[in-house]
Amino acid sequence: MTQDLRFPIGEFIFPTAFSAIDTEKYISTIEELPEKLTNLVSDLSDNQLDISYRSQGWTIRQVVHHLVDSHMNSYIRFKLALTEENPTIRPYFENHWAELPDTFETPIEVSLQLLKNLHQRWIILLKSISKKDLNRVFTHPEMNTTITLWQNIALYAWHSEHHLAHVKQALKTIE
Repeated sequence: MTQDLRFPIGEFIFPTAFSAIDTEKYISTIEELPEKLTNLVSDLSDNQLDISYRSQGWTIRQVVHHLVDSHMNSYIRFKLALTEENPTIRPYFENHWAELPDTFETPIEVSLQLLKNLHQRWIILLKSISKKDLNRVFTHPEMNTTITLWQNIALYAWHSEHHLAHVKQALKTIE
């Protein structure tokens, strides 16, 4: 049985229940992403940043910029859900975003700094959400479902680890 390189830590499964301990663990995972990612990629050359984690997969550079794009969208979704009743969020075409010129022309240091700053605000927000508000929802039209904020915290903890694993896979080809 071969491992699916698209999902090196497995596919995400939405949890059906949460505890304070789970939530704290997920928030810590999200909080640690900027430092972990920076440690993995900050010393890479341009050629190394253009290595993919799998055939037909994104390069390390694309993964770094994608994490900022995705986490900015998630941060906004949290704010919408906290200030509106069941807002319908706007999905985006992440594969198309990963092909835009800014992905290839922006130094990764810009995105690493943006990710660090974004996460600083996001973590303050996440740690301040009450247990009641963790049950607030938004509707994701592509998934045709409502997602609670605690499920979204779990999703983005997984998303953080998922893409760190992609970068680690790509780095194995450099060694």
